[in-house]
Amino acid sequence: MRTERLVPLIVACALFMEQLDSTVIATSLPAIAADLHEDPISLKLALTSYLLSLAVFIPASGWFADRFGSRTVFRAAIIIFTAGSLLCGLAHSLPDFVLYRILQGMGGAMMVPVGRLVILRTVPKADLVSALAWLTIPALMGPVIGPPLGGFITTYFDWRYIFFLNIPIGLIGVLLATRFIPDIREENLPPFDFKGMALSGVGLAGLVFGFALLGQHAVASWIAFAVIAVGAVAMYFYIGHARITDRPILDLALLKIPTFFAGVVGASLFRIGIGALPFLLPLMLQLGFGLSPFASGMITFAAAAGAMTMKFTAAPIIRTFGFRRVLVVNCVIASAFIAAGAIFQPGMPYLVMVGILLLGGFFRSLQFTSTNALSYADISNEAMSRATSFASVAQQVSISTGVAVAALVLDGLRSWRGDGTIHLSDFNVAFIVVALIAVCSVFFFLRLPEDAGAALSRRREKPAAPAEPPGEMGSAA
Repeated sequence: MRTERLVPLIVACALFMEQLDSTVIATSLPAIAADLHEDPISLKLALTSYLLSLAVFIPASGWFADRFGSRTVFRAAIIIFTAGSLLCGLAHSLPDFVLYRILQGMGGAMMVPVGRLVILRTVPKADLVSALAWLTIPALMGPVIGPPLGGFITTYFDWRYIFFLNIPIGLIGVLLATRFIPDIREENLPPFDFKGMALSGVGLAGLVFGFALLGQHAVASWIAFAVIAVGAVAMYFYIGHARITDRPILDLALLKIPTFFAGVVGASLFRIGIGALPFLLPLMLQLGFGLSPFASGMITFAAAAGAMTMKFTAAPIIRTFGFRRVLVVNCVIASAFIAAGAIFQPGMPYLVMVGILLLGGFFRSLQFTSTNALSYADISNEAMSRATSFASVAQQVSISTGVAVAALVLDGLRSWRGDGTIHLSDFNVAFIVVALIAVCSVFFFLRLPEDAGAALSRRREKPAAPAEPPGEMGSAA
């Protein structure tokens, strides 16, 4: 097989491993909690720590690849991710498990962006579309396979094997990367913003992780608030740093572009609702309905399967109705499907639940496809890498915030009752709360002009009357 075909395949396998791992664990959270003798809600830290690690280290991936060589960084990322997987499988306490998930996130943050960069720089332009298609397959298949596979392993074997599966894949990936990935470097790199990375990393981790610590019975409330305060102070200093730095790690100047600002903020609100689903659904089905992890995974995978079907219909929908109408109407519909989790009850036919999740996945994926396309409408080529890094960080932070919000609702309700148990009605409230947060993003999409993104959708809109000044363009990432 030609090298230009092997490189995308190697990167696709790495992406599949990362995507599978990030989705397979959600179905196993109750079993992991029981084995570690922890409250199931406490396992939110395992999800948020991984996502936050991605958010902190993704912006540094491109610079490190240019400085130390793409093969060196890609191979090191696989080794770190695989080592984190091994340690997760050997963990015997929640602090250890969270620490090893952070290590996994460090590897994942470097692995996928650097792999994508290798493809863009090594594959001939004539073969680029075909090469990038390899990356869409694992991105789509990982979330579909993850929940049933995680449930099957947890039900019939042991949850630790979920992480041990990454070891042979990682070893093969290192060997193939050593043999086929070119070690591309760049000359005349700008200085890396180490100070900005430290401030933004402490700030983001402090705000989100501190929020996740609220309600954590093993930690006093003042500790959680202290962590949040440290994060807020670090972000305050980062804002001042970014204003005087030529190339900050997170370029806040991009927020002056109305489309990018609306996209980051609007999509972040929407993703809070989406980020809560992989946490709430398996817990509700296993703790509230009494289903096995495997049965739970066979239901929850439907959301990702619905997202796959949308990939073939998004373009004609956007061409027919335009970005603004799709974003506004679809935001309401997709948020309603998030809230639909509140109507799930024991005894409800599984096909009905699967059907609701399929449709919900379709509309959520349509929202993301539309906003991802529109977010970069006014971003120059020179600023594209900084914009994608910023958007990636915002995505991981908002998803981890969704997990923290959902867990805080569940813990707050049981603490208010004082019985220490999670009731099925608690999940109903949590679904409604995160859905209300998600639907608030519609206000950012309403600010879009009627012809927003017309060039991207290849759809001609009637020009606005001269007396009506165009509104601010917006999008969601």
